Amino acid sequence: MNTDPVDISTTLLQILELLADGQFHSGSDIAKTTGISRSTVCKQLNGLDNLGIEYTAISGKGYKLSRPLQLLDKSTIQQHMKPTVSDSLAILDIHPCLASTNTRVKQTGHASACLAEFQTQGRGRRGRSWVSPFGSNIYLSLCYHYQTGPAVIAGLSLAVGVAVIEALKKLNIHDAGLKWPNDIYWRQQKLGGILIEVGGEAEGPCQVTIGLGLNGYLPDSLAEQIDQPWTDLYRIIGKQSFHHRNRLAAELLNQLVPLLEDFESTGLAPFLDAWRQFDCLKGQTVAIYHGKYQHQGIFAGIDRDGHCLLKTSSGELKTFASGEVSLRAT
Repeated sequence: MNTDPVDISTTLLQILELLADGQFHSGSDIAKTTGISRSTVCKQLNGLDNLGIEYTAISGKGYKLSRPLQLLDKSTIQQHMKPTVSDSLAILDIHPCLASTNTRVKQTGHASACLAEFQTQGRGRRGRSWVSPFGSNIYLSLCYHYQTGPAVIAGLSLAVGVAVIEALKKLNIHDAGLKWPNDIYWRQQKLGGILIEVGGEAEGPCQVTIGLGLNGYLPDSLAEQIDQPWTDLYRIIGKQSFHHRNRLAAELLNQLVPLLEDFESTGLAPFLDAWRQFDCLKGQTVAIYHGKYQHQGIFAGIDRDGHCLLKTSSGELKTFASGEVSLRAT
């Protein structure tokens, strides 16, 4: 899939709204509804490959997406948000296409949230690219300012992980787990990831940006780029995942906004028990890569600061801080 800037025109969005039901629509009907020629309809649809959207064109029947879409809708999301969350959130932006929701939300400021249908430069930890087809997944970022330095928000990624699991449970999506420090798993397959970026002075005010990517649906053609076991909501709950996208976005905000409001005073402590309950690696043999060094042992959970604990073959308990290691089950 092309990662260069993509121009998603208003016309193309209108076409996608028509096709979102997953049914056939004739070229003439699409042209009439959007006020363009049939040849322009064809040209617009030719750009869907760049968005990771698969469709079928059959003479005499028209055009049909390979699967239905639920496009993000601000009013629908707000209907499912708690009033206190709506009041606390200064800005909720939704965009057809962005390079990165994290980059965008930093520009909008404190207590702002940003969602996108499509990202051209989505990324995870350590600069890894994040597969981002249009209208399929959740690409959500929030920005929050704290008066104290970055040390106060240590362990935030673990608390965010707990909040994501709780949001999934609200939609009856169970068996999700957490892989230290910031991956969302479902039955040992990666479902999503969290990326937290911190800016500001060591002892002064700081700006925290929380980026979340959750797989709603990944076509096999794009999934070839992923180098680890993965899953998506479609594989977990089937076609109903297409109808839950706006509600899931709202539930994530319902969980995340209060967490960010209170974290400066509460810290990680209220989330430790839940994180340990959702830990999907505890007791497993793992390898931790710390710089150029590799450490093997049994994953023994986390301490009260959110650092991971590794029990070596000699019985020694080693501690690793978030952000310094990469972890792989062996």
